[in-house]
Amino acid sequence: MRQNEDPGGAKGMSREELLRLPAAVDLETGNRALGLGRSKGYELAKRGQYPCKVLRLGNTYRVVTADLLALLGLAA
Repeated sequence: MRQNEDPGGAKGMSREELLRLPAAVDLETGNRALGLGRSKGYELAKRGQYPCKVLRLGNTYRVVTADLLALLGLAA
């Protein structure tokens, strides 16, 4: 099993993967970076309680990468 892999099958992200992210990422990527499951991530986003800034664009959510990296202590 890889170092950043959860025994339940959910994969985290390495520092290198996180630092290569674009300015905003889809909610699935944000969930993966934070170790959140799909349902929990969408639930938090819908309630406005996601742990970092989320943009609602039509029917999709985008996580602001700078806020995500700051939350994880990886801000440049």
